[in-house]
Amino acid sequence: MRSMQLLFVVLAVMIVLAACGSGGGNTTGTTSNTNSPVVIAWLPNESGAELNDARDAIGKAVSEALGRPVEHRTTTDYLIAVEALANNTAHLGFFGAEAYVQAHAKNANVIPLVIPSGSDGRVETAVYYSWLAVARGQEGAYQKDGAFSIDNIQGKRFSFVSSSSTSGFRVPAAGIVRYFSQQDQWKNLSTDELIEGGANKFFGEVLFGGSHQGSAVNLLSGKADVAAFCDVCVSNYVELVEGQENRPGAVYRVLANASEPFDKFPGAEFVIISSTPVLNAPFVANRSMLSNDEIKRLQDVLTSDAIANNPRIFATKAEIDAGFKPLFRKTDKERFLVVDDAFFNPIRELAAR
Repeated sequence: MRSMQLLFVVLAVMIVLAACGSGGGNTTGTTSNTNSPVVIAWLPNESGAELNDARDAIGKAVSEALGRPVEHRTTTDYLIAVEALANNTAHLGFFGAEAYVQAHAKNANVIPLVIPSGSDGRVETAVYYSWLAVARGQEGAYQKDGAFSIDNIQGKRFSFVSSSSTSGFRVPAAGIVRYFSQQDQWKNLSTDELIEGGANKFFGEVLFGGSHQGSAVNLLSGKADVAAFCDVCVSNYVELVEGQENRPGAVYRVLANASEPFDKFPGAEFVIISSTPVLNAPFVANRSMLSNDEIKRLQDVLTSDAIANNPRIFATKAEIDAGFKPLFRKTDKERFLVVDDAFFNPIRELAAR
């Protein structure tokens, strides 16, 4: 009888261990509940209502790849999205490089899934642009010897996006520190010192827009003299009216029919005084919540020709002209590409300076 009892105990333990093993997503190739929703966390920049259809297109691709429903988690704060991945409450996210680096530092199971390529389909050209902009009519104050210069941003009211933003904080802050630390007065300037403005600070006042759109609105509303934000995050709201795209001196105008939060500033214009290329933003995956097999399936589907040619994911001009607001645009050979964690080391190096 005692041997039979021991056998039942052993069998019970084996069953429990087998059940626990089946939930270890990145070790067994299966998930604990294949009918549960895959949660995708979105930064504030991509959380607006005008991007519902674009988010749904990505969600549909994810759902078809995994055979699971998708739940979109939009946010109003960078840290909420970062914590969703870091704390295992979201499976996927679309993050800037800085937000990804922060999430990965909190949870090593947060890894890159894919990034959008450059227009030629290569990883080497997979960049967008971090802008410093001023209101039209004020650009003359930011020129030196006939060229645009950031010398006079010191002491101004300055708007960043978020301390978790790549192109709205990490890259422009590193550039400002690199430039001004050559001057004796600011030789010990650090990125941390740019976060707060006031007397004896580098900036007279520092604002955070919470999103790239919010930072641009800080400029357009007159709250900031200079603002940092990126080209792709405002491309659905503005048009180039003078100069060369993504170059200092380029003039952009808010569209007459722009949606929130630009709807209060139709026709307002701003000028780019600095433009810096930035590594493209990745979709990221949480290996604590998705199996290796699921991650591989997602990468195979997202890097396929079918996705590259899907006008609801890489939107064509015709699609945009018809009123579609895209996350990504198809100008030539754009597609998703797989990269590893080391691809984002240049962003880590900026933070270490």
